[in-house]
Amino acid sequence: MKQTIMLIGFMGTGKSTVSRKLHELAGLKETDLDAYIEKKAGCKISEIFEKQGETAFRDLETRYLRELLEESSGIISCGGGTVLRSGNVACMKEHGRIVLLTAQPDTIYKRVRNSTSRPVLNGHMNVEYIEQLMEARREAYERAADLTIPTDFRSVEDICGEILKKCSISVKNS
Repeated sequence: MKQTIMLIGFMGTGKSTVSRKLHELAGLKETDLDAYIEKKAGCKISEIFEKQGETAFRDLETRYLRELLEESSGIISCGGGTVLRSGNVACMKEHGRIVLLTAQPDTIYKRVRNSTSRPVLNGHMNVEYIEQLMEARREAYERAADLTIPTDFRSVEDICGEILKKCSISVKNS
């Protein structure tokens, strides 16, 4: 059976960075779901939100998540809202372990404040809004997660080491 590690969590918790490092350390195939969607759709996520709306984006997200999970195992860095659909979570649980990365709202703000590719935060780039949105999503994240890893004030190597250990994955030979 294929075993995939799916990284979930709010934007700015480190999913893409941790995913790339896990690939480097364990030699597992790594896919960033948002980048995969952009490649398949032929446009930026912000354009999909702007032209077609969030529902259309979430439909694409569900479609391509399922496609990735059926194709192969490895590491998938999921978008911040992927687990908001229970059908996505059910499919993810069938294919591997869901690892929730967390960070405090002020940490997230510091990490994403200069980003222009966060359509959910457009016009709301502040700690208070981030905190409200995180709270609104908290239950969905916690319900989906098999494992929760805080990322505040930790190196990517430390975070990856904990994930590899708790998921019983070996580091590849250098």
